[in-house]
Amino acid sequence: MLVERAASPRLFRALLLAGLILRAAGLPLRGTDDMNVWKLWTHEASTSLSTMYGVGGDPPERAVLVWGRRSGTVEYPPFALYALGAVGHVYRAVDPYYTDGVWLTVAVKLAILLGDAGVCVALWALMRRSSETVARTAVLFYWLNPAAILDGAVLGYLDPWLGALTLASLVALDRGRYVWAGVALALTALTKLQIALILPAVALVLFHSAPRDRLLGASAKAALGALVTTAVVLAPFIRIGALPNLLQGAGRAFHHDMLSAEALNVWWIVTWILRSAWTTPVRILGISRMIDLGYPNPRLIGTALGGGAMLWAFWRARHGPLPIVLAAGACAIHAYTLFSVQVHENHFYLALPLMAAAGAALPAMRAPYALASALCLLNLLLFQGLGHDFGLPPRMITIVDVTVLLSFVNLGAFVWHARRFARVASDEAARPAAVDRDRHAAHVRRGG
Repeated sequence: MLVERAASPRLFRALLLAGLILRAAGLPLRGTDDMNVWKLWTHEASTSLSTMYGVGGDPPERAVLVWGRRSGTVEYPPFALYALGAVGHVYRAVDPYYTDGVWLTVAVKLAILLGDAGVCVALWALMRRSSETVARTAVLFYWLNPAAILDGAVLGYLDPWLGALTLASLVALDRGRYVWAGVALALTALTKLQIALILPAVALVLFHSAPRDRLLGASAKAALGALVTTAVVLAPFIRIGALPNLLQGAGRAFHHDMLSAEALNVWWIVTWILRSAWTTPVRILGISRMIDLGYPNPRLIGTALGGGAMLWAFWRARHGPLPIVLAAGACAIHAYTLFSVQVHENHFYLALPLMAAAGAALPAMRAPYALASALCLLNLLLFQGLGHDFGLPPRMITIVDVTVLLSFVNLGAFVWHARRFARVASDEAARPAAVDRDRHAAHVRRGG
């Protein structure tokens, strides 16, 4: 396998360059509608960041941002605005007129590309203790993944920032830098709230990395780092009385009235069934509409199914080494994207770097990574294509919307992924016991 030959430094550098060229080719593309939102936010965050959610009011008012012909509100946590504001400051220094064009697109995507690079640096640091070959393989599994390239450099989602900060927190924990782990965790949560999906994995890494007599102190250090960082990030909003506005704006993401936000999951199948137009393209169905039709609240069902599967994955990983914990995190995210409501087409992203690391160290997890990556890629392509510069691929060539068929495939893929993970987790948990038995047998043979 080409990637496994990455033990050669020359080949490793060549493959890194190939991944960089592919990403560079996608930078000028306009991406999805989200890119228009990021541009608006870069402009506003570089001029008046602390007022972007609104200030005061009872109930808290929600600011409507206006720049040229663009307008909108803010629904992301504040550190994402800090990062986009930094992009805005750099772009304003180059173009004082702040022209809305291809160079602004490239500026935003370059920041996303830095996130991709950060993911690779963190993967290298996290897996190098296993071996340099494993570290290089993990980096290339992620860097050359078409789904990761499409998500960030082509379509312009901010997910690589989430991935880089999440992995940075795991690296800090693995190396006993507990305060810095707390800093990274806080910045992750203040960028995108999806970090909540793998907090049990973070807790397991902390539990395994800290000596038992220092576990409480390590936890306190991490909590201190997180609290101080959160206070610093929120300080400008608190100072002008905009904290309630921030909480209202960032909390809007929990109230989207969408059963499935174009994700290949069980709720997209339910949407197809309830729409009854089985040979036409499926459109998003509101949760409120489903309840109006007399069905039970899907939020409760999705939370129970997704939460149960996630807890199961972390329970199976409780005694496992780091690669098993990472594999559990990826399995949990797969469960979330499959069973939870309001899941968007890009929400599987965080599983990609975790599966890359797990697959590099555990060959048995490579096939689930390949299949999950293919489904993630198809999910992005079928709903977003290559962005606004190209048309969307046809979805009705299979008579029934192909996204519905792939949702069934994804359900089967998760079952297979979960079973493979459970088997590997059991094997890894049994390995220390087998090693102890071998050592004891050798000791007996020596007459000890």
